[in-house]
Amino acid sequence: MTNKILFYGYGNPGCQDDALGINFVEQLQIWTTAMDYKNIFFEVNYQLNIEDAETISGYDIVYFVNASLEHMDGFKLSRVEHQEARVEFTMHAISPGVVLSLCQQIYADVPEVYLLHIKGFKWDLESAGVLSPEAENNLFLALNFMRDKLGFSG
Repeated sequence: MTNKILFYGYGNPGCQDDALGINFVEQLQIWTTAMDYKNIFFEVNYQLNIEDAETISGYDIVYFVNASLEHMDGFKLSRVEHQEARVEFTMHAISPGVVLSLCQQIYADVPEVYLLHIKGFKWDLESAGVLSPEAENNLFLALNFMRDKLGFSG
């Protein structure tokens, strides 16, 4: 049986490198379409929402992809653990762990979930839609890593 995989990129395309998650998903979708992969699906959004618990419930594996300020070399893939949902003044900052926990609470079968952090450098509004050269390089590295991990070349 082939795993049903979802790539979910999120970020603000109006803030330069914050668009890394969305750009990653768009680029990967081009490759998987060309390779005629039928088990890989894609979503993009400005931010994660509680409704995404339903979105991820229908998949075996989910990769959330987002830009990161974290100090790292290029990108990092980490397993997402369940995280207790707390009532906040705003639900503007929901995490993949909260989405996973909500999915577990609502649906009996939950996917294996990962977060692909891609290192960003510039967050300027005046450069909307244009990644910094360093972020472009990290995007390329992350895409090549994932293509190798999924077992296709291009």
